[in-house]
Parts: sequence; structure tokens; C-alpha cells
Amino acid sequence: MKKILIVGGAGYIGSHNVRLFLDRGYDVVVIDNLNTGHLDALDSRAKFYKCDIRNKEELKKIFLDEKPDGVVHFAALSLVGVSMKQPLEYFSNNVYGMQILLEVMHETGVNKIVFSSSAATYGDVKEMPITEDTPTNPINPYGETKLMMEKMMKWCDIAYGIKYVSLRYFNAAGAYDDGSIGEDHNPETHLIPLILQVPLAKRDHISVFGDDYDTRDGTCIRDYIHVMDLADAHVKAIEYLFKGNDSQIFNLGTGDGQSVKEMIIEAEKVVGKEIKKEFAPRRAGDPAKLIASNKKAKEILGWTPKYTLHMIMESAWKFHSTHKDGYKK
Repeated sequence: MKKILIVGGAGYIGSHNVRLFLDRGYDVVVIDNLNTGHLDALDSRAKFYKCDIRNKEELKKIFLDEKPDGVVHFAALSLVGVSMKQPLEYFSNNVYGMQILLEVMHETGVNKIVFSSSAATYGDVKEMPITEDTPTNPINPYGETKLMMEKMMKWCDIAYGIKYVSLRYFNAAGAYDDGSIGEDHNPETHLIPLILQVPLAKRDHISVFGDDYDTRDGTCIRDYIHVMDLADAHVKAIEYLFKGNDSQIFNLGTGDGQSVKEMIIEAEKVVGKEIKKEFAPRRAGDPAKLIASNKKAKEILGWTPKYTLHMIMESAWKFHSTHKDGYKK
């Protein structure tokens, strides 16, 4: 049985990955500093260490004790708006954290890593769909850190033979099918949880920023991908590396996009009532459209997303309607 070290495994996407890796027969060890992660999101079958990956001494001890076969890395700060106000915190946590992780991997002979990257590496792109060959030009510190982390892995591959797969997600969404784990951020910035806060009476209305974009209904379009489809891609990516393949970068999206208005309509179908919306001015830096080409991931990893928009919304509602205050008891 192969052992996977999941860094940031108590976070939103990390916790869903922990569950899927366990279900697929892997031995799973989780490291998380719990700054944004939740202990309640962790599967009890995984072994857990509370540790900040910037603490090299502690991190190295875990690697030497556990001897993982591969690493899956989710431990990053990820709020675009906050990164604009606190860039140094993002460089410290994300870039320096990656440096220490790669140093420890090199020193302990672990040479396979799957990295949670982002469509934010591309920046404001005009031509859709976005492929892996689309030029990268981040427009915020968060995207910049993700791109720097990818480049660090590239040079560590050349120097030390550390093989990597970088997965550039588009809009992660949804929750575990039974609603037991899901999305709980503070502050919450993702569209689906914000929409669902209206029927849960946690907010009066959902603000729609801009209705004059060059899209089919004037509102922004994004490519929403279910968190368990993302988890499936991570399992396939580490298995791709275990087969001795070369480092790669893949986009993860559905190849289709939904507008903000369409997301609200879908939520109304799932919750069975009207959701109040109010239009507000555009936000700076919001591209009109972001849609992924997932052709490369399909061809090389054999990965195909299985969750429909309805399934995404339904699973999110299951989690949020049973966890009105997130993981707070």
C-alpha cells in the first residue's frame, strides 16, 4: 500500500482528497496548521500532524518517521482580495512554504508531488477556452505565488529529479455527496456558498457585480468543477507519476461555463424558493469569462469530470443546510 502525505488536508479541497485517497486504498498522512483548515473535516482514518510546513525541523521529522511515497500539496492561502492587501503574507505562506517542502523532499528522497495550482496563474485572458499553452500573466499576488510555486518545482525537477504534476483548477465547487464535509471559509468569497446564505437567512440578498459584461446574460461566466472531480484528478495524477511519467501541468475544468445569473437560477431549483439578488457595480479585476480546456487532462490522465451543475448545487446545499455555521458545533 502506497503512503501519501497530504499537506493542507484539513482544508476544503484537501479534506475531500483525503477521503478519496483513503477510499482508493492509500495510506494517508495529513499535515495542516489549521489556520484555515478544520479538524472536523478530517477523515478519522488518516493520521494527522498539526504542523506549519515552514517549520523545517518539524516537517523533516514527519517525513523521516512516515517515509511517504508521494506528496499532494494544498497548503496555501487562497483569497485573491486578501492577497492584494497582504502580499507578503501570501509570499511567506505559499512560496516560502513550498521552498521548505521541496527542501525536505529533496533531503529525504521523496521525489513525487502533485500540486494544487490555479487558473489565477493565467490572469485576464481574452481567448476561450484556456489551454495549458495560454500565456501566464497573473493579475494578483495569489496567482503570482501559484505560478512561482510551479516554477520552483520545474527547477527542482531539473536539478534533483523531483517529478511533479501541477493541476490548475478553475472554480472548485460542491461538497461530499452526503453533505458531511464541504466548503467553510472565513470570510466566504465563493459564489455558491454566498448564494445559499440567502435561503438560510444568513444574508438578505446576493450581490451580482456587473450585468453589462459581454456574455449571454451580461453577468460573469465561470467554469465550476465539483470538488470530488478535482479529487479524482489528484489520485490519477499521483498514479501517473508512480508509473514513472514526466512532470506535467493540467487544467481542471468542465470545459463549459455558467453565468452568475444561471447559478442563482440553479440554486433556486435546488432549494425550491426564490433567491433575492441585487445588482452592484463591477468589481475591479473580474474577467468576463473564464473557461478551461480540459482536453489534455482527458487525453493524458484519462480524467473526465462526472458531476453536473445540478449535482454540484445539490451537494453544496446538503452541506450548507446541515452546517449553517460551517464546522462550528
